[in-house]
Amino acid sequence: MDGLPLSCCLSRRRVLLGAAAGVIARPGFARTASLTPDERAVHALNRLAFGPRPADAAAIQAQGPERWLQDFIDAQLAPERIALPERLTQRLAALDTLPLTADELMARYREGQRLAREAKREGAVVGDARRELVQPIAQQARAQRLLRAIDSPAQLQELLVDFWFNHFNVFAGKGAVAVLVGDYELRAIRPHVLGSFRAMLGASAKHPAMLIYLDNAQSVGGPAARAGRGLNENYARELMELHTLGVDGGYAQRDVTELARMLTGWTSGPDAEFRFEPRRHDAGTKQWLGRKIAPAGQAEGEQALDVLAAHPATARHIAGQLAQAFVADEPPLALVQRMAERFLATQSRPDQLGQVMRTMITSDEFWRRETWGAKFKTPYQYLLSSLRAVDAPLPEDMQPLLGALAQAGMPLYGAQTPDGYKNTAAAWMNAEALAQRIQLAQTLNQRLRRSGLGADPGALLATLGPAISAGTRETVAAEPVALQLALLLGSPDFMHR
Repeated sequence: MDGLPLSCCLSRRRVLLGAAAGVIARPGFARTASLTPDERAVHALNRLAFGPRPADAAAIQAQGPERWLQDFIDAQLAPERIALPERLTQRLAALDTLPLTADELMARYREGQRLAREAKREGAVVGDARRELVQPIAQQARAQRLLRAIDSPAQLQELLVDFWFNHFNVFAGKGAVAVLVGDYELRAIRPHVLGSFRAMLGASAKHPAMLIYLDNAQSVGGPAARAGRGLNENYARELMELHTLGVDGGYAQRDVTELARMLTGWTSGPDAEFRFEPRRHDAGTKQWLGRKIAPAGQAEGEQALDVLAAHPATARHIAGQLAQAFVADEPPLALVQRMAERFLATQSRPDQLGQVMRTMITSDEFWRRETWGAKFKTPYQYLLSSLRAVDAPLPEDMQPLLGALAQAGMPLYGAQTPDGYKNTAAAWMNAEALAQRIQLAQTLNQRLRRSGLGADPGALLATLGPAISAGTRETVAAEPVALQLALLLGSPDFMHR
């Protein structure tokens, strides 16, 4: 890096990274009764946003932290009132595959498959046949996610899109999901992250990406099953274990089978839209979760979603998952209970999940000293917070960022298993992952310096404010200026939020 490799200050770097023990410890701040107003403002930016930008630090100073914080929280809970910057709007408008319907996306996928088969028969390169039709769809879906996460002022919404996509995860590497995953996020997840859980549950259940990923499109009961096709329990199992009740939600294997029977016939048609096919449905009576379910066609599945969305076990599971993502890896049980109660009490409200988030954000537990720096950033959060902290311009080519996520073990839309990516420290705190973060910090520092935009460690310190401890400031200040920004981004303080 401009003749000054990061290894030149290895001993101090080890102090910053805790590399000698192979573990990053929480920042060593003095424990006081409560967070200061400045700390509360920074805490909000680290938990309810992908970290601060220089403009945030300036706004806090101009308004005062307490007034700024109230305005910030109110705005984040009402993202529909937040205007996107023109530069972001223009970048999103340039992504010409985003407006395509599911039908149009599937048409491109099928044409790509046809061309690939023809190329294979003729001995041509198969990859060339699909690249022009299919790859831009997946690339633009990933690009829009990163662009919004970096630049949208509605930062809580972007955090929740990441959370809920993982909760209702689909894997872009499975067949047609590759072209449907962006539409899935835009239609089934994004509109509902502060809205109705039942609405999001239903949108996910009926989207072709989920129907394909967890094989419910292939699940057949009744007379059709005797033609060589049969019941598939994958979606029914994950619907209860991951999406609603939780693994300890009080159901048995028989309930999985009976729910799978209730959901037979839920599939997608040639237009890639949800449809119910009565001939594929098991029309027999079911016994599910202690209930007798009379034959009712599609209504059986709708009844199941109603029951699951309103179940106390679902409320506890969702509250626990949200509190773990936003408060602590082992969230306070009293907070989880209050969030679960709010979840149940607001089922009829269109802003149900917003009410649950407000309960969490206004809780004492969210603002306790013990929560300060208690969460370890995922690779996704680390990448985005780094770009925001140095106010990096929106890159024209998003592939290097996507490559960095893949190298860090968190490719966008790339979680193969239904439980998605973890948000706890245990999943990401290892020597290889930390080395990759140091490399990313070094690379970002180099690019900023070469671009002529500068890499001012003083400006970065002002942006991060009290999130950087006195010990880290002192250690970094002793190093060459050309290394300081990379060291700050590679410090334990910055890797926590």
